[in-house]
Amino acid sequence: MSALALAVRDSNTMLRRNLLHARRYPSLTLNLLLTPVVLLLLFVYVFGDVMSAGIGGGGADRSAYIAYIVPGILMMTIGGTVVGAAVSVSTDMTEGVIARFRTMAIHRDSVIVGHVVGSVVQSLASVVLVGAVAVAIGFRSAGATALEWLAAFGLLALVALALTWIAVGMGMASPNAEAASNNAMPLIVLPLISSAFVPVGSMPGWFQPIAEYQPFTPAIETLRGLLLGTAIGDNWWLAILWCVGLTALGYRWSTALFGRDPR
Repeated sequence: MSALALAVRDSNTMLRRNLLHARRYPSLTLNLLLTPVVLLLLFVYVFGDVMSAGIGGGGADRSAYIAYIVPGILMMTIGGTVVGAAVSVSTDMTEGVIARFRTMAIHRDSVIVGHVVGSVVQSLASVVLVGAVAVAIGFRSAGATALEWLAAFGLLALVALALTWIAVGMGMASPNAEAASNNAMPLIVLPLISSAFVPVGSMPGWFQPIAEYQPFTPAIETLRGLLLGTAIGDNWWLAILWCVGLTALGYRWSTALFGRDPR
């Protein structure tokens, strides 16, 4: 069997392992999934009228705010879901599972790849569930074509891949699962200070660069453009650049930490 075939086989085994863990211990996934759903319902039904009037400058229109907020909530769903990857990796590191894998005749990187692919699958499944809730409460795309829907899904997958690699690095660098969960909190906080809930232009001038020059804002604006027909501008290539850069950084960080000899 070739080295590539062995790597694929071992990675597939590790992927099944991580998915089985997620199925047997669903509490963390449910907690992370409920947060964006609760935020979606809260901002639509409690703040929707006020927020829509402030954004549009006219009368209250909750349906318009649903369309505005859903792309941001989908990105936030990914940011929250990948926290589970950081916790899972840290648990494996602290409980000695990784040390056992080091002694086994398996492809070395398959352990990390299993975590990454499993997290991406869970992130996309979470996006589908949150998207279904959004459709149920009235979200509709503005005539998006099949190609635009495909591009939107591809963007979500790319963001999930990038953030998962960063989360895996955070998990390996953390001394325990609690610290891994705390270290990964920026992946949940950053969408809150992006253009997810209000336009960047409506924020205070000193705060606008923080909201604008971060990975979530260009990704959210690109997703809005694909699904709602708004102007995308330079956001699409900025989003891709952020994703590629974070993926490369997370990969190098994770593999470097995994390759170190255990103490």
